[in-house]
Amino acid sequence: MSTDQTFVSRRHLLTGSAATLLLLASGRAPAAVRLPKMQVWKDPSCGCCKDWIALLQKDGFEVETFETGNTAARARLKVPEQFGSCHTALIGGYAIEGHVPPSDIRELLKEKPDAIGLAVPGMPVGSPGMDGPAYNGRRDPYDVVLVLRDGRARVWARYR
Repeated sequence: MSTDQTFVSRRHLLTGSAATLLLLASGRAPAAVRLPKMQVWKDPSCGCCKDWIALLQKDGFEVETFETGNTAARARLKVPEQFGSCHTALIGGYAIEGHVPPSDIRELLKEKPDAIGLAVPGMPVGSPGMDGPAYNGRRDPYDVVLVLRDGRARVWARYR
């Protein structure tokens, strides 16, 4: 690399860094990657589902809710019954079953594995939406599983 090329590269680097700092200082950071809209099917009276949805919305997810129960949605999205929970969602072509943390959903959308989606079977206390004041800070261990297309699953994340 010649001296001229080095100078140009450094100038571009400094200009880009200065522009980024100006944006951050002005409060106008570059736009975040837009998440696809999530659809959630739940029972109309389920409070923990509402809490999970509120947590997702706070984390930047746009959520459309269907108060029709989730049995038909779970079957339509091919989530095996053994991974079932109280709500079923669809985002970016993936099923999300139960109280899956938002960070795991974001990672799924980033990695794009060949799978049905993610599930937290049952309703473990301490998982997102199952962590309100009624549980007095209790946190049970649970796993988030990646549900594969053949119906098997592997651990995606462990929470202890």
